[in-house]
Amino acid sequence: MFSRKTPSSQGPLSPQQALELANIYLEKASKTTDPDIALILCCDTEFSLSEAKEAAKHVKNQTVIRGIARAYIELEKLREGLRHTQAGDLRGDIHASGQPTTSLRAGSIAQAINTINYTLQPTASPNAVVSGEWTLLNHQQGRKASPFPAHIFAENVRPPVNQFKLPKTDERLNNTSELALCLGLLKSAHSSDYNMEPTAQKWLQAMRNDTCEQERLRTMATDVIEAFKRDGHNDTKAVAEVVRLAPGLDKDAFYGLLKEIHSRIDRSDLLDFQQLEVLAHLIQGANPGHLTADDIVKTFRLLSIRLRDTYQQPSHQIYQLTLAVSHILDAMADAKITGMDRKRLRDPLSSYLDGLKESSDPFLVYQAAYAYQAMLCVPDNVPTWQTAMPCNGKTPQDVSRSTSAEKEGFDLVKFILALEDIQKGFEGASNVIGVVYSTYDRAKSLVTKGQGLIESLKEGLSFNIKRDWYSALRGADILIRDGQLATFKDLVCEAPCRYDPAFQWGVCQRLGEIAADPRWDEKTRQSAITFLGEIYKNDESWGQHTSVKYWILNILTQLSSSSEGPSQCILAGVLLQKLETIEDVEKQVLYQTWKQRGPTEYPSKVALPEPVSPSLIDQVQNKLDIEGRLRLLRRHRIKERGDIIFIPPQARSNLEATDGTQFSLMDKAKEFLDSDRKVFLVLGGSGSGKSAFSRELEFELWQSYKSKTGRIPLHVDLPAIRKPECDMIAKQLRKADFSESQIRKMKHHRKFILICDGYDESHQTNNLYTSNQLNQTGEWDAQMVITCRSENIGSKYRDRFQPGDRNRQGESALFQEAAILPFSLYQVHDYIRLYVSTHQPQWEAGDYMKAIDRIPGLKDLVTNPLLMALSLDALPRLVDNEESLECIHVTRSVLYDHFVEQWLERSKARLAKKDMSLLMREAFEKLNAEGFTLNGIGYLRSFAAAIYKEQDGHPIVEYSQSADQGSWKEAFFSSREMQILHEACPLTRNGNQHQFIHRSLLEHELLCAVFDPQDRRNRAASKPLLGRRGSASSTLSFEIYDGKNMATDAEEELDSNSPLVWRSFVNDHSLLQVLEEQVRQDPVFKKQLLAYIELSKKDEKWRLAAANAITILVRAGVQFIEADLRGVRIPGADLSYGLFDSAQFQGADMRKVTLRGAWLRQADLSRADMTGIQLGWSSYPRFYQPSSVKTCAFSPDGELFALGFGSGDIGVCPLSNWKTIRYFEGHGYGNGITKVVFSPKGDLIASAGLDKTVRLWNTESGKCLYTLTGHTQAVNCVAFSPQGDQIASASDDGTLRSWDPATGYHRRVQFDHAGILCVVYSPKGDQIASGGVVSTVRLWCTRTGACDRVFTGGGYKVLDIQFSPQGDRLATVYSNATIRLCDIKTGCIINTFSGHLGNINTIVYSPKGDQIVSGSQDGTMRVWDVESGICRYTRTADRYRPILCVAFSPDDYRIATIATGGSDVTLELWDVSVRASRCIQNGHGYWVVMVKCSPKGNLIATYSLDNTIRLWDPETGACHRTISHNTPVSGVAFSPQGDQIYSACYDAVRVWDVDTGVCQRIIRDHFDWQSCAAYSPEGDRIVSASSLGGLQLWDMRTGEWRKSRSNHYGRIVSVVYSADGRLVAAGSDNHTIQLWDVGTMNCFNILRGHRSQVTGVAFSPQGFQVASGSNDGSVRLWNVNTGICRWTLTGHAGGVICVAYSHQGDLLASGSWDRTVRLWNVASGQCRGLIQNFQDPILDVVWNTATGVDYLVTGSRDGSVLKWQITGEREMCRTRLCWCATNGSLTLTGASIKGAHGLTSLNKLVLRERGAVGGPEYWFNKARDMATWIVLVTLRQSPTSVDEVKIRNIFGFVAFVLFSLVLYELIYKIFFLRTIAWIGTGIYNVLRPSS
Repeated sequence: MFSRKTPSSQGPLSPQQALELANIYLEKASKTTDPDIALILCCDTEFSLSEAKEAAKHVKNQTVIRGIARAYIELEKLREGLRHTQAGDLRGDIHASGQPTTSLRAGSIAQAINTINYTLQPTASPNAVVSGEWTLLNHQQGRKASPFPAHIFAENVRPPVNQFKLPKTDERLNNTSELALCLGLLKSAHSSDYNMEPTAQKWLQAMRNDTCEQERLRTMATDVIEAFKRDGHNDTKAVAEVVRLAPGLDKDAFYGLLKEIHSRIDRSDLLDFQQLEVLAHLIQGANPGHLTADDIVKTFRLLSIRLRDTYQQPSHQIYQLTLAVSHILDAMADAKITGMDRKRLRDPLSSYLDGLKESSDPFLVYQAAYAYQAMLCVPDNVPTWQTAMPCNGKTPQDVSRSTSAEKEGFDLVKFILALEDIQKGFEGASNVIGVVYSTYDRAKSLVTKGQGLIESLKEGLSFNIKRDWYSALRGADILIRDGQLATFKDLVCEAPCRYDPAFQWGVCQRLGEIAADPRWDEKTRQSAITFLGEIYKNDESWGQHTSVKYWILNILTQLSSSSEGPSQCILAGVLLQKLETIEDVEKQVLYQTWKQRGPTEYPSKVALPEPVSPSLIDQVQNKLDIEGRLRLLRRHRIKERGDIIFIPPQARSNLEATDGTQFSLMDKAKEFLDSDRKVFLVLGGSGSGKSAFSRELEFELWQSYKSKTGRIPLHVDLPAIRKPECDMIAKQLRKADFSESQIRKMKHHRKFILICDGYDESHQTNNLYTSNQLNQTGEWDAQMVITCRSENIGSKYRDRFQPGDRNRQGESALFQEAAILPFSLYQVHDYIRLYVSTHQPQWEAGDYMKAIDRIPGLKDLVTNPLLMALSLDALPRLVDNEESLECIHVTRSVLYDHFVEQWLERSKARLAKKDMSLLMREAFEKLNAEGFTLNGIGYLRSFAAAIYKEQDGHPIVEYSQSADQGSWKEAFFSSREMQILHEACPLTRNGNQHQFIHRSLLEHELLCAVFDPQDRRNRAASKPLLGRRGSASSTLSFEIYDGKNMATDAEEELDSNSPLVWRSFVNDHSLLQVLEEQVRQDPVFKKQLLAYIELSKKDEKWRLAAANAITILVRAGVQFIEADLRGVRIPGADLSYGLFDSAQFQGADMRKVTLRGAWLRQADLSRADMTGIQLGWSSYPRFYQPSSVKTCAFSPDGELFALGFGSGDIGVCPLSNWKTIRYFEGHGYGNGITKVVFSPKGDLIASAGLDKTVRLWNTESGKCLYTLTGHTQAVNCVAFSPQGDQIASASDDGTLRSWDPATGYHRRVQFDHAGILCVVYSPKGDQIASGGVVSTVRLWCTRTGACDRVFTGGGYKVLDIQFSPQGDRLATVYSNATIRLCDIKTGCIINTFSGHLGNINTIVYSPKGDQIVSGSQDGTMRVWDVESGICRYTRTADRYRPILCVAFSPDDYRIATIATGGSDVTLELWDVSVRASRCIQNGHGYWVVMVKCSPKGNLIATYSLDNTIRLWDPETGACHRTISHNTPVSGVAFSPQGDQIYSACYDAVRVWDVDTGVCQRIIRDHFDWQSCAAYSPEGDRIVSASSLGGLQLWDMRTGEWRKSRSNHYGRIVSVVYSADGRLVAAGSDNHTIQLWDVGTMNCFNILRGHRSQVTGVAFSPQGFQVASGSNDGSVRLWNVNTGICRWTLTGHAGGVICVAYSHQGDLLASGSWDRTVRLWNVASGQCRGLIQNFQDPILDVVWNTATGVDYLVTGSRDGSVLKWQITGEREMCRTRLCWCATNGSLTLTGASIKGAHGLTSLNKLVLRERGAVGGPEYWFNKARDMATWIVLVTLRQSPTSVDEVKIRNIFGFVAFVLFSLVLYELIYKIFFLRTIAWIGTGIYNVLRPSS
C-alpha cells in the first residue's frame, strides 16, 4: 500500500514539490492493478494538489498553475475509470490501455479551472487569462495559435433582441413576436440575466406582481394555438407564426402544437423545408421536460418517411431540406432524450444522408455531414462499447454546459479541453483511439495539401463517427446567442478542429448570419464581414480550402445584394472588389473560377416567414374576447378598491336575532356562495360598512377568479343603474364596455355572482331577483348578494328579496340574510392600529384610545365604521389639550362638518397649485375672497337639497351639457365657479354620473339645509315652548304652553324653502333617525319643529312640514300629553308609538296618519278628518261568538275563513265581511269540531269531530259529500295531502287512517301506541307526521304505510306538529310549553323556542317558512324567528284569554287567533303587513305585577311575568337596564342605600348590582315555592310566604334562615313590613289580615271584615295604620294597635289588587280590576281623585316623593308602566300623566271620535273596541258623568261615604232611558231592540251589588 510521506523536519512543500508529489501518486495510481490501492492514491493526489494550489496562490507561477489544472483533469479521469472498473464494465480495457479512458465530469473541469482562477492576479482581465491559458496549453501540446486582428470582435456585446415594444397592461399586441418576447421574459422571471435590457427588466418587474396580465398573455398564446388548429390549410406563414410561441407554452399546449405540426407535415403533398424549419424552431423552443422519447420517435419516423420523396427535387431544395433537418437534429440532441431504437429510427434517416454524401456539391455534402453529426448526438439504445466510432456520451449541451449567459461567463479552457477529449476518442479501447488519431492526422495532411471539403469530410469519417467540429460549432452557436463574440473569436482561433474545413465552413456560415442580421449593431456586423475576409486571405492560419473560399465569396455576394443595412452592403461589396484584385495569383484564379461558375443560391440560413395580415394573433385579439374584457374589469375594480382599511364585520342572522349568535359576515357570505342558495341579504345601518363589505367581497372573489370557468363577480351600484329591475346584469356589463355579442354569450355560458349595493338608495320596491328572472331557463345564471339599510327595510321586507313568489313556499330555502353588528371594542382597536400604520397621523394609537374613552358619547359613535373613520380624521383638530377631553362635545353632525371643512381646505390647497386658465383662475380667486370653505359648504347643501327636491333623493345625478341646458342641473355645473366648487367638494364622478362620496354625507347636507346647529347656536328661544317641571329646554317635556305666541315668533324665523316644507320625510327612516338625534341634542330644533306644527293650524302650506315635524318629535320620544293640537294639519304623519294622552285633536287633518301602537287615552279626536288612517296590528276588529270556537282555517286563496264550533257546526265567512257566516250542520249537537281544514284547491272542507267521524263538505254549497267512519273514539285531527288526493285522520283510538276524498273510501290504517292528537302531511306529500299522548313523533310513508322514523320528546305529550314549507324541518309542540325544531334527515334539534307561561295549544308556519306563530294558554300569541329562535312579536288576546287556534293567511300578511274564556269566544285577525320602522315597545311584554321605588327616588323598578326586572329613570321614563330571570319572581325590593336590588324566586334570593345589572349573590335553601316576599326597611332581613301558607324569616347578611312559622289561617297572598321594621302584615286568601311580630314571629292580631281574598296590604308611614285591599272591591283602613276598621272605602267596580300610602300618609292609592286607580283621603275616607280609562287592570302602584312633588307609578296587566303627577289640595286631587312606557298596543280608552269623518266601518269597529267613544254612547257617558258630578257636589258636606258607583249608575240609567226614547222617535225602528238592550243594561247596573 502506498502512503503519503512528508519529512517532519522539513517545512511546508513548495508548489513545485507538491505538484511533483501529486504527479507521482497519480502515475502510481494509473499503473496499479488493485482498484482499492488506486483509490487511496487518488486521495493522496488530491491532498497534494490542494497543497500545491494553496502554495501557488502566493507564488503566481503560471507553469505550476497549468500543471495543477492538468493534474486535476487527469485525476478525475482516473476516478471515473475506477468507478467503471468497480462496476465490472471497463476492467479489462483499463488494464489493456494502461490509462483510464473515461469521460470528464463537469466537476473535474470546474475544479481545474477554479484552480487557475484561484491563483490569478486580481487585476488580470478575463480575456487575458483565457488567452494566456490557452496559449500555455497550446505550447505544451506543440500547437501554434492562429494570429488574428485585435479589432475584430474586440469585446462581448449584448445579445441581439427583437426590438419590440413591450405592451402595457391589457394593451393590444402588434404581432406574435411581441407575445413570444413577453412569454420568454416571463419564463426568465426567476433568472438573473445581466444582459437583459433595462426596459425589459422594468417590464418584468411590473409583471411579477400582475398575475392577471400574465394570465392574459398565456391565455392569448393558448388562443393563438387553438386558432392555428382550427385553420385547416397548410399555411407556412401561419405555422411559422405559431411556433414562435413555443418557449412560452405549457406542456399541454406545446404537445398539442407539436402533434398538429406533425400532422400537417404528414398531410402535405411535398415536403417543404420551411415546414421542417418550423419543426426545428418548435423543438428548440421546448422547455425542459416538454419533449419525451415518444415525441422524438414520432419526429424521426416522420422525417424518415417524408425524406424518401425528396431525391427528385432540385439541389437547392434538397439543401434547404437538409439544413432544416440539421436544425431539427440539433434540437433533438439538445433535448437529451435517451433510449431510442437506433435501427428503427436513425438508420432510415442515416441512409438518406449517406446518399447525399456521394454528391459533388460541397454545400450538400457539408450540410449532410452536419446533419449526420447532429443525428449521432441524439442518444439511442445501443451500448457504448458497440459503437463503431464511440463517443464519451457528451452532447453539445455537455460540452457547452457552462456557456449559458450566467455571471461567470463562458469557460473557454473547460470547453477546449472537452473538445480535445472528443478529438482523442472516448470510452474505447486502444485500437479505437489509434483509428481516431490516424484519421485526424490524415485529415490534417489533406488540409495542408489544400484538398477540398468533400474529401476531408469523406476521409475524416464525418458520416459515421462523432467529430469535434460539430461540438465546437454548437458551442459557437451558444456563444453567438449570448453575445459573447470575443469568446467566440478565441474559440474559433484556438479550437483543435480549427483546420477542419467542416468547422471553417460552419464558422463562415455563422459569420454570414451575423453580418446579415440587422439586430446586431453596425460594428459587430462589420467585424463579421472582416472576419470572413481574414479567413479568405490568411492561408497560413486557415489553410487553402477551395470550397471554404467559394463559400465565403458566396456569402459576401449575398451580403452585398442584401437590403438589410446599406453600410454592410457597401462593406461586403468593397471586400469582394479587394478579393478580386488581390496580389496572390492562386487566389485570383480561384476568384475567377468562382465567378465563372456563378454564385450559388444556397442561403446561409433558412428564416421563418413573417406572418401575413391578419395574423393569427390579430384574429385572436379581434374575436369575442370575453376574458380580455373581464381582465380589464378585474383590474379596474381592484384599482378602484385601493388601499382601504377593512375590518371584517361581525353579523347576526337577522335584525331580530341576539348579538350572542354573531358570526363573521365574510365567512358566512362565502359559505352562502358555496351553497345552493340564491339570495343573500346584508342589512345594516347607515355607515355600518355594507358598501365596504361588498367591495371587499368583490375584491376577494376577483383574486380567486378562474378564467373561462370561474363565476364572474359583478359589483352593481344599484342607484347608478336605470331601472335595475329589468335586465340589470346586461346594463352593468354595458357600463363596463362589453359588447352586445359578448353579453349574449356570457348570458348563456357563464355564471355570475351579483353584488348589488344600495338597494334602499335606488328607491326600489321590486324583487330584483324575480324581476330579472335570474336562474330561469334561458336567463342569467347568478347568485345575488344584496345590501340594504335596515332603517329603510320597510314592511315584510323578505318579499322584496326572497326568490319565488308567495305561492312557492320552497323558495325560502334559497334565501339567507344577515345583519351587520356595530364595531366591538376589539374591532375599534384593530381599526385604529391599521389607521395609524397606514396614514401616519399626528396622533399615536394610544392617543386615539384615550380620546375615545374620555370624550362623552364618542365610544358609542365609533362603533359605526364610517363615523369611526371620520372621528380619527377629525380628533386631532377637535382636541386642543388633554384637560379638555371631558368638555368636548362630539356628535355625528360635528364629525361630518369637520370632515367637509377639512376636505374643502385640502381641495383649496390643491387647486391653488393646479394649472388653470386665466378665467378659471379669476373664478377661483373670487371664491377665495368670498370664503372658499363657506362657498363649498353652501354648494354642497344646495346640491343635496336639489337632489332631494328634483330627484326624490336618488343620489346619482346625470349631467350632460347639451341635454340639460335650462334644467336645474345647469345651476350646479355650468358656471366656472360651480365647476371649481364641484371639483373641490367631496363628490365623485363616473362618466356623466355625479354623486356624493357616501350616501350619509348627502343626508347630512340635506339635514343641514333643514337645520344647521352652527347657524342657530346663538339663537336660543326667549320663551319656553314645552315645559315639564319648569324646564323648557328638556327634549322630553310634554306641554305646549303658548302656541299662539310661538307660532307668531316662529313664522318670522322659519324658512319656507326648508326641505321640511316641500318633501316628506315620514318614510325616510335613515333621515328621521338623524333628525330625532338632533332633537335630543338641540332644544332650538325642537322649538322649530313645534312651530311648524303650530303654523299648520293657520295655513295649510305648512301641513307637510307639520307632518314631518310631529313624526320627528314622536320618534325622538317627545310626549304630547294634554297637548293642544286642535286644527293641526298633519296628513301622512307617522304617530306610531307616540304618547298623546288627553291630547286635543279636534278638527285636525289626520288623513293617512299611522297610529300603530299609539297611546291616545282620553284623546279628543272629534271632527278630525281620519280618512285612510293606518292602525297596524289592530286593523281588524274582534269577532265575538257566544258559542265556543275550537278551530279555524284560511282558504288557499285567503278569501274565506272557516270556523269549527263546539256545538258541532262549521261556519264559513268571507274576509271582506267576515261577520257574515254560513253554517254547515252535520256532526250533531254537542259533538264539537276538533279540526277543520280546506283542500289545496279550496273546493272542499274536511272536519273532524267528537262524534268519531270525519266529514267532507262542499265549500260553495255547504253540502256534506261524505261521512268517513271507522274510528272508534273521537277524531282529534284531520289533514289534506298537498296534492289533495288523500285525507289523513287521527283519533283517540290510537289509529291513523287515510281516506280517498274523491270516493270517501278508506285506504289504510296505521296503529300507534296511544291516542293521536295531531297529524300533518309533508309538503311533498310523501310522509305523514303524527304525535299524541305518548312522547313520540312518528313519520309514516304515505306509499307503503310503514313507519320511517321516530322522534322522542322526553316524556311530554305532543300537542301539535307542523312541517316547514320546505319539508326539511319539523316543529313539535310539547306539553312543557316548548317548541322543538328538528332536522328531519338527522333528527338533530336545531332550535328550542320557550317563553310561554302556559301550555302551547297550537302552532303554524308562515307560508315563507321564516316564522312560527304559537298560541298559548297564557293568552299570548308569539311570532318566532325560525333561524335565531327569538320571539319577534308578542300579542295578547282580548282579556288575556287562552288562544286555542292560530292560522296564517296564504299571503303571509294576516294571522287569525281564537281565544276563549267562559261562555264566549273572541276571534281576532292581526294585520302583520304593516311593520313600523321601529317598534317602541319600551314597556313589558306581559303583566307588570310589582312596582318599587328606590330610597333616593332616582330609580323605579318593575317586575313583569315576562320574568324581567326593568329599572326606569323617573324623570324621563327611559329604561336603564333589564335584568332577566329564568324563573318567576315573588318579591322585589331596593336596598336601603339604593345600590342593590333584591329579587326572590321560588328557589333563591338574588342580589343584583343596580349599576351593572350583575348578580352579586345568591341565597338558596328555600323550602318550596315562595308566593310573595317583603324586605325590611334596613334591608337586612327578608320575610317570605310559601305556597303552603308558612312564613320564613331570612338574614340577608348571612343568607341563613332565622325563623319559620306555619300559618293556619290560609295561604298568604301579600306581605309587607312596617316602616320601623317591627311588624309584618300578611293578607290571606281566607279574607283576613294577620299582624306578626318580627322579633318573635308570632301573630298577635287577626283583622277580619273582608268578604273575599285580601290581595294587597300596606302600612302607613307612621306605622299605626294598615290598609288592605280585597277582591270584594273594598279598601279597609285598620288601626294596628286595636285592630278596629276605621274606614271601609268603596267605589271600585271590581276587586282591589294593590294599595299604597303616600309619603306623608294622607293619601292612599288603590288599583283595581275595574281599570281605575282611586286616590283616597285617609282622614276622611273619601275618594279625592280618580284615574281611569286604563286599558287593563292595575296590578301595582307605588309613590315617589323624592323630588318634593307627589308622583304615582302604576303597573298594568297590559305591560305598561305609567307615571302620574298628583297636584292640588288633598280635598280634590288633580292628576296628569308624566310619561308612559307601553307594550306597543294601540290604546284609545276614553278617546272621543265624535264627528270624526273619513273612517271606514272597519276602522270604527276597531277604534271602539280599543276604547274609543262617539255617537250615542258618547252622549250617554257625558250625561252620566254630569249627573254624577251634581250628586257628588250636593253631598260633599255629608260625613258619610257616598257610593259613587250607585249614583253614577242611577243617573246613567235615567239618561239612558231619556236618550233611548228620543232616539226611537227620531231614528229607524230597527234600533228598537238595541234600545231595549240599553235599558236592560241600565237596570242591571242599578241592581247589581257594589262589589
